[in-house]
Amino acid sequence: MQAKIIRIGNSKGLRLSKTILDKYEIKDKVELVLEEDYLILKAVSNPREGWEQKFKKMHELGHDSLLIDDVFDDEHFE
Repeated sequence: MQAKIIRIGNSKGLRLSKTILDKYEIKDKVELVLEEDYLILKAVSNPREGWEQKFKKMHELGHDSLLIDDVFDDEHFE
């Protein structure tokens, strides 16, 4: 597929169609990856999306307890 480079003020940009934006779930940002002769655009994902709800459910189920003590008896903080 070819896309035309357009002028945006003093810069230039690439216009993506709604179909491409929807298919790859591109919102407001893309990650730009430069590899040898390639320029790759990747949708930016939010890796922590939904964590708040998942942590709440873990707490409700009692799955949020520490697996090991956070302070050991033989530790000295002096």
